[in-house]
Amino acid sequence: MAPHADSEKAGVAPNEPGLDEPSAALQVGKFPKPPKFADKHEEREYLKGRLAAAFRIFGKYGFDEGVAGHITLRDPVEPDTFWVNPFGVAFSLINKSDLIHVNEEGEIIGGGETRLLNTAAFMIHSAIHKARPDVIAAAHSHSIYGRSFCTLGRKLDTITQDACSFHGDHVLYESFNGIVLAAEEGENIAKCLGNKKAALLQNHGLLTVGKTVEETVFWFVSLEKCCQAQLLADAAAGGRGGETKKIDEEDAVYTFKAIGSPMAGYFSAKPLFDVIHKETGGDYLQ
Repeated sequence: MAPHADSEKAGVAPNEPGLDEPSAALQVGKFPKPPKFADKHEEREYLKGRLAAAFRIFGKYGFDEGVAGHITLRDPVEPDTFWVNPFGVAFSLINKSDLIHVNEEGEIIGGGETRLLNTAAFMIHSAIHKARPDVIAAAHSHSIYGRSFCTLGRKLDTITQDACSFHGDHVLYESFNGIVLAAEEGENIAKCLGNKKAALLQNHGLLTVGKTVEETVFWFVSLEKCCQAQLLADAAAGGRGGETKKIDEEDAVYTFKAIGSPMAGYFSAKPLFDVIHKETGGDYLQ
């Protein structure tokens, strides 16, 4: 949305950082927000549709690797349970009716016909949902640039405007103990993540969380692209015997406040969900 030339005269002021809407534009209208529901069961059905769309987006972007990868949604009716993709079903084919409902003990208590649960998905996501009541959704997959960057044992440098979304808001989990099949490993990842939105799992891949499915998906897509950008920039700079230029702290913090908030993530994801709905004809809502 472009600033309106007469916005100050009309009494329209830019959002202040930390408020509900993204602060990167002057407003004449209102930014879209997640819908609110009086009926939690109705909310559940809506959110399951958004989760199915999230998998279609991941499939479109190539964030699948065999049977690896998972996105979870905290159930609004029973908040100590969550919905996740059935193990072995392609992201690009997942419908709302395929999703499985899992409790704190890792038992499948409802959902689609394919009732296989990825143990790693349960161990990681269950620990995060328990540790972070604010987290509605969490995503992890073995995307190519993310897993490549995660071999370096370092956090992202703040070298682009987009990377500012993660400035001071991501962690490096400096351990790899094989496939996450033990509760302790999931708990360690959750502890390392703390109150941040993203984690780089060393020798493994990316993990993002959010207050909405949309936010979570956008942070994953953006983090993957930030990893790609840094790999390219570091290679180019190194080839010339130099290094990348870093954004200074003040500017990085200012930019983070404009584009790194939960609502900024939600709003940024809107085009991704709009396009997947158009391209699939809403097929995922079955």
